[in-house]
Amino acid sequence: MSTSFVVIGKQVTKYVGIPIFVSGVIGGLLNLAVFFSLRTFRQSSCAFYLTIMSFVNIGQLFSGFLPLRIINSLLNVDGTETSLFFCKFQIYLSQLCIGASFTCFCLAIIDQYLATCAHPRWLQLCNIKLAHRLIIICILFWMLHGILPLIFYNHIQSPITNKTSCTITNSIFNYYRNYFFILVLIGYLPIIIAGLFGVLAYRNIQQISYRTIPIVRRELDKQLTTMVLLQVFINIFILLPYTTVVAVATNTSLISDPIIQAKLQFTITIVVVIYNIYFSSSFYIYICASKRFRKQFLHVMYMIYSNQWKQLRPGDNQVMPEI
Repeated sequence: MSTSFVVIGKQVTKYVGIPIFVSGVIGGLLNLAVFFSLRTFRQSSCAFYLTIMSFVNIGQLFSGFLPLRIINSLLNVDGTETSLFFCKFQIYLSQLCIGASFTCFCLAIIDQYLATCAHPRWLQLCNIKLAHRLIIICILFWMLHGILPLIFYNHIQSPITNKTSCTITNSIFNYYRNYFFILVLIGYLPIIIAGLFGVLAYRNIQQISYRTIPIVRRELDKQLTTMVLLQVFINIFILLPYTTVVAVATNTSLISDPIIQAKLQFTITIVVVIYNIYFSSSFYIYICASKRFRKQFLHVMYMIYSNQWKQLRPGDNQVMPEI
């Protein structure tokens, strides 16, 4: 029975995971193209958080989802078992990208809550300079946090199967990772923060039409708030299954039953695939959430880049003004 679960799990990863990976990389690159190309987004602190989030989401798909799940399901090869450097570096980079992504996501929704507040003092916190500083602090924090897996992940050879695995060799760090890092830092805490400030931002946006705000700023706030609110709503349903299953898996009393263990590992495989939808879905959520974003995307694709391509042709020396 356990073999059947493993085979089914690999098939799910192969036929569902690969489309998620490909669409996620394409969507992330399109996000970066839109956010970098339009001055409206380059000057917005919320859009800056979403830009960095798109970048690290691509990094997670390549560092975590591709080598550990997709390549393993296709070739039955786990690079973390053959190379100690890859064992440590892959986990370091994956945790950095995951942590930075969730931090940027929470900062974006908090930023939109502040941007839609009526009090001028809160509005002053929504500026690009502060956003740059917060992102630097965020990246430094997760880089320093990643030193722990570099130290405590090592190769262990099973005396029964003689199989080498990349695993934690420190019980205290293992406890910290299972009960605080996974369940709190990248589990329930981002969900709670995003959900709480999402509700507050939604309440503010209902009243924004009655305030004396420049129409360009008001429309941008409405657009970004709609985009991140829909992302909050969808991501809650994407992230909760993984966090809940991992919480159940930490119950060591279940490990002694091989049938339950096989079912649990199969369930983890499924929710990991669902979990990675978070890192691949942002562009498609923005497209569905905002008519203005769809127009901006089409403008970037068909006006800016097509005209830049035409400029490369001989005899065409016209310069397209920056937007």
